[in-house]
Amino acid sequence: MDPTARRRRTVLIAAIAGGLILLLLIGVGVYGLIRGPQTTEPAEPARPDGPTATSPTLVPAEPEPVVALGGPEEIAGAVAEALFTWDTSSGYGPADYAQMLANVTADMEADAAASDVRAYLPTAEAWAQLRTHQTRQWLTIDTIETPAAWDDAVVQAAPGQIPDGAVAYTITGTRHRTGYWGADRITTTHEVAFTVFLTCTPDRNVAPPPADPMTENCSLLRLSLLDNPLR
Repeated sequence: MDPTARRRRTVLIAAIAGGLILLLLIGVGVYGLIRGPQTTEPAEPARPDGPTATSPTLVPAEPEPVVALGGPEEIAGAVAEALFTWDTSSGYGPADYAQMLANVTADMEADAAASDVRAYLPTAEAWAQLRTHQTRQWLTIDTIETPAAWDDAVVQAAPGQIPDGAVAYTITGTRHRTGYWGADRITTTHEVAFTVFLTCTPDRNVAPPPADPMTENCSLLRLSLLDNPLR
């Protein structure tokens, strides 16, 4: 065979193979938007006896305000749930869910905290793709603890380096996603860990019940990277 023809044939085969690989990667990528980093077997149909930890009925039909009044640990949990709870079929978008957290963000770190929140939410393009699968997401929390690294940081910090009333809670839990691939409902789970930083001040207008923690007004300060918490 002519060497030039052989080279052309080789280039053509490589181009076809490359195109097939690209199509395969695109298909896997779209499927991964539903399945997430860690997959499970498809969920059983929702039972009529009410919502469970793996039931999408736990997801509100619209973004809900974050209740930022109570003990700091309780508020950190509310922030965590707001970060992970959304429904692409609700008619709302990522910005609407992010706004619920912006409403409870400290002014001193508003821009940085907004960037942190966006990193936890799908981009507008990913949201549009997820919406075609009616994807919903929610979080079940396992632990909320003050990390030892934070206690060390507070002790070692120079005056004014850490805002007054700042606290940190590392949260572990499971992210659940459910959606439809064709006519089949698919549910995936992924273990997550992250740290929520708050700044809190006592609310002197609310008298806490005896033996309850002091009621405080707390604002979101920052978030760690997902799966890179303080320990």
